[in-house]
Amino acid sequence: MSKAEVDQYLRGLPQSAVFSLQALRRQVLAIVPNGEECISYAMPCVKLNGKAVAGFAAFKKHIGYFPHSGNIVPQLSRELANRKQTTGGFQFELGEVLSDDLVGKLVSLRLKELSEKYPDMDFGLY
Repeated sequence: MSKAEVDQYLRGLPQSAVFSLQALRRQVLAIVPNGEECISYAMPCVKLNGKAVAGFAAFKKHIGYFPHSGNIVPQLSRELANRKQTTGGFQFELGEVLSDDLVGKLVSLRLKELSEKYPDMDFGLY
């Protein structure tokens, strides 16, 4: 699995979806520079040490963000109050770019969770 697979996923999507997904991709990789891009659960994903940190996907009328954990979105329910959310993810508009602050919180919470679950693995402090 590789960056090329993520690039392939993006081909053919509406430009507004590509814009949002490319922005999110850059934001996550800026926080996790050693992250491995791949396709997981049929969506682009960034993994670290083989563990999913952030997944994102385009749908007909929105973009979905999926932290691959049911514990992350509920911790940010106030920040995500105006968005459709489940315990496993949330939606945002096609063409929208999430704030660096929000993406930072999402990724940091997931890395903290992974560090606690796998104490012998290095997930770093990004």
